[in-house]
Amino acid sequence: MEHLTVRANGAAFHLARTGTGPPLLLLHGWPEFWLTWEPVMARLADRFTLLAPDLRGFGDSDKPDGPFGPDQHAADMLALLDALGLRQIGVIGHDVGGALMQPLARKTPERFSGLFLFDFVYPGIGARMAEPERLNNIWYQSFNQLEMAPHLVGATRESCRTYIGYFLKHWAHRKDAFDDVLEAFTDNFLKPGNLAGGFAHYRAAHEGRVRMMKGEAPQLAPIDVPTCVRWAEHDPLFPFSWTDRLGATFSNLDLGLFPETGHFPHREHPDRAAAEIAAFFKRIGWS
Repeated sequence: MEHLTVRANGAAFHLARTGTGPPLLLLHGWPEFWLTWEPVMARLADRFTLLAPDLRGFGDSDKPDGPFGPDQHAADMLALLDALGLRQIGVIGHDVGGALMQPLARKTPERFSGLFLFDFVYPGIGARMAEPERLNNIWYQSFNQLEMAPHLVGATRESCRTYIGYFLKHWAHRKDAFDDVLEAFTDNFLKPGNLAGGFAHYRAAHEGRVRMMKGEAPQLAPIDVPTCVRWAEHDPLFPFSWTDRLGATFSNLDLGLFPETGHFPHREHPDRAAAEIAAFFKRIGWS
């Protein structure tokens, strides 16, 4: 695994790179950073060049000065591709990574051979996210916006490990999926600015999510880039039934269930995740 620092869009980005072959960009979610992709990267390195950046605010990349959401992350990633000299690439995203892939693909669809996504927020979820029986699943989205949140979570190593570890275990169906990297994740979020940097996404995304939950999200043209979505069977955050309107966002869609997994398919079952990714990009000729 090679680790690079690349300057783009006025910031320095940490990037992990491995493998050989057509390039794939892997975009992590919260509470994650590039390391979440390592098992999948190891399994695909014989067929693809894997590029896993830390988004701005996360890992060893620079931190934003304020709220920083999907549109801003998308601009960063386009600038990063330019800095790396990559005219076209396949993209894999999860959670926050899936959210930013939507403006990314709308802005310059010609830059992307295909999109592969695990569970993420898209406009068709709509008011369902705010249904009474779902509210206990999204409390963290409000907490993470509070000015005191990074101070409380980062007060001690134990408090940081408890908070980050809660989501990694609670959202997973395979409860030991992050056991081997929990200390590394704790180290990561204890680095200066990383808690606030990750929380900046929720501060920026809040207004758009409220509009979505009110049914007032803007009507956008569907994304025509070939898209594969594999949605977890047991995600407590985003139920599989919420995939019913994906066709309005992605016009060229291959949708399937990812069985026996929770919110983190790439960590819970990396063999199957890597196989699904490789099969999709082979089908579209990016292999």
